[in-house]
Amino acid sequence: MKKNKISKIIALSTMIFCSASANAGAVLDGIAESGELRACFDAGYMPFEMKSKNNSYIGFDVDLGKMMAKQMGVKYVPVNTAWDGIIPALITGKCDVIMAGMTVTAKRNLKVNFADPYIVVGQSIIINPKLKGEITSYKDLNDPQYTVAGKLGTTGEVVIKRMLKKAKYNAFETETDAALEVINGKADAMVYDMPFISIYAAQNSDKVESILEPFTYEPLGWAVKQGDHDMLNFLNNFLRQIKGDGTYDRIYDKWFKSDAWLKQVK
Repeated sequence: MKKNKISKIIALSTMIFCSASANAGAVLDGIAESGELRACFDAGYMPFEMKSKNNSYIGFDVDLGKMMAKQMGVKYVPVNTAWDGIIPALITGKCDVIMAGMTVTAKRNLKVNFADPYIVVGQSIIINPKLKGEITSYKDLNDPQYTVAGKLGTTGEVVIKRMLKKAKYNAFETETDAALEVINGKADAMVYDMPFISIYAAQNSDKVESILEPFTYEPLGWAVKQGDHDMLNFLNNFLRQIKGDGTYDRIYDKWFKSDAWLKQVK
């Protein structure tokens, strides 16, 4: 009786192992077979992914994705997706990887696996010019007299709700809409990722003030389906390679140390 039970357990374990082995590398195999690397993002997050004047997609993530596809020998296919649906899009197979300036968080990690961080950012602030000198830190905004704008479903929203509990919070679908609230005087400040705040403040220096020094630590990572260890291994090795051969630095400098690309954006 015990022998039969042990035999069944061994057989079941073998089936599970074989099934797992059959699924291993499925995404990489699919990319090779289709000849396409489909990358999800939400266009509008400067300078990571944006729509250009000729309706193509440009940005830091886009260039990294194109380089990745080139090294794989396949075509890069951008999949523009609303932020609140980007993880479901990955899970349901609408894209192979999320390359969208996504912050690595414990909550998101319950649904996806993250490769090693490819850049570290944090939350910064733009403020209405009338508050210059009055607001010098995020702590000053934690007051019922102030209205803070942010983007739905982002780590900026999480930070506002956790660290600025006393302030009134207005949420928006896009970061641009949230920033416009400050320009239009309907919000006193906006909290969002430092790269966007830096660029937006430079573009609108006559309309907003900024506190650029990030007050949070946020590593950004590419996301894949849970359990896809082969894809994770590929992404981590790709990142190490481009950081080692100078490719990463060249792409980084193009988008973060120069504003020449601004004329391409709508």
